[in-house]
Amino acid sequence: MATGRTHRPATRSRGIPEATVARLPLYLRALTALSERSVPTVSSEELAAAAGVNSAKLRKDFSYLGSYGTRGVGYDVEYLVYQISRELGLTQDWPVVIVGIGNLGAALANYGGFASRGFRVAALIDADPGMAGKPVAGIPVQHTDELERIIKDNGVSIGVIATPAGAAQQVCDRLVAAGVTSILNFAPTVLTVPDGVDVRKVDLSIELQILAFHEQRKAGEESAAAEAAAPAAARKESAEQGPDGDVPAVMPA
Repeated sequence: MATGRTHRPATRSRGIPEATVARLPLYLRALTALSERSVPTVSSEELAAAAGVNSAKLRKDFSYLGSYGTRGVGYDVEYLVYQISRELGLTQDWPVVIVGIGNLGAALANYGGFASRGFRVAALIDADPGMAGKPVAGIPVQHTDELERIIKDNGVSIGVIATPAGAAQQVCDRLVAAGVTSILNFAPTVLTVPDGVDVRKVDLSIELQILAFHEQRKAGEESAAAEAAAPAAARKESAEQGPDGDVPAVMPA
């Protein structure tokens, strides 16, 4: 997932590389599924497969957390859930505001996974006066005129932008000025932010275009393989035919 123009250094507290930080949620999701099934321990190979990474990379990532597992036993699932949750800051409640309550914003508001992962939707904000007061996911939408007050009253440091591209930068500037230091951007545009503000960009159209590229490449490879196989088959058939093309050139005695 692409990031915004500026963000914090490549390493975080305790020297954990940014690439490792990006994989921690994958491990946590896999571990949470194991925990829900009451699985007590898991090997690095099993957990790596569940998270979609290789086991050597997983062991290296966990070494940054000070967790090395037990030979012949593996990793304690519950302890790793706690350890990774703590490292990601999910052991506390994070109030979040969503700005732009169109189809995408409403879908995000209705997403049930926020609360179980340490996030609380503190407010839904939209520029349309006709939306004010309407409940979405049980939360009344508030007008953008109230944005600064809402952020201050709720102690919000994380904002989600789901507005059209043309409005995104202005919304971003207001969020930052009000004290928001982390932004998840769903608008199809690149945001400019000052140092000390993290931006994570989610662009669904870009992800689909990347998939289209891979589909086109696979189709091209299949077509090339078929074209290469056709002349080979023709040469084999020709070699098996006699001078008249109907019978083998050499008949058995």
